[in-house]
Amino acid sequence: MSNQPPTLFPTPADERLPRIHRLLLDHYGCPKPREPWDPLTQFIYSLLSSRTKTETSHLVLRHLQQRFPTWEDLRDAPVAEIEKTIADATFPETKALCLKTALQQITVRYGSLTLDFLAKYRTDKIRQWLEQFDGVGPKTSAAVVNFSTLRRRALCIDSHHLRVTQRLKLTPRADAAITEERLMRLVPPDWDAVMLDQHHALIKLHGQTLCTFNDPQCGRCPLRTLCPAGQTKN
Repeated sequence: MSNQPPTLFPTPADERLPRIHRLLLDHYGCPKPREPWDPLTQFIYSLLSSRTKTETSHLVLRHLQQRFPTWEDLRDAPVAEIEKTIADATFPETKALCLKTALQQITVRYGSLTLDFLAKYRTDKIRQWLEQFDGVGPKTSAAVVNFSTLRRRALCIDSHHLRVTQRLKLTPRADAAITEERLMRLVPPDWDAVMLDQHHALIKLHGQTLCTFNDPQCGRCPLRTLCPAGQTKN
């Protein structure tokens, strides 16, 4: 049994995420604060947004809201009509079926079409409940609990987050669930849901702007001194 006193200050590894956050904040500035939607609207948006650009996803959500006065109207619409309305999203035929089925199942299991009741449950239970639906994985469940008015601690891991954190060697090459679990170990305990949302926004912006898939701009990157991948570039 060790006789050494407990560590009173964070180790260098514990400081990696806060340092990355500060550098991105200095480089890009503070992201525009989110105006959270109710959990059901966020759920619908997140289902639609997979592999779809943010601007297109917002456009598709507006199309749905214009075509269907209520989410009950969307639930009760034919799949073909839903697919036509979300045609600008990627894989509209798959998403239309998943969306209609999920809205029907929520109604059956709760008695009405709402997700507001999730507020009374623990975060892990909420995510388990959401991930039982087809097409819903860790990214969508994290988005609902973190971005919506539920405002719980979670990290929404998209393709940009996977790429950036793997290049930084913060996480091994893994799926969204494992990546989130590893990153949450590095998250300071005082980071609340809003801070985690801001961190997600900064990482996503960095992945879209400099740390891109095909042509990373390592020479301009504010994280280059921390990035093993970036340090190999001339």
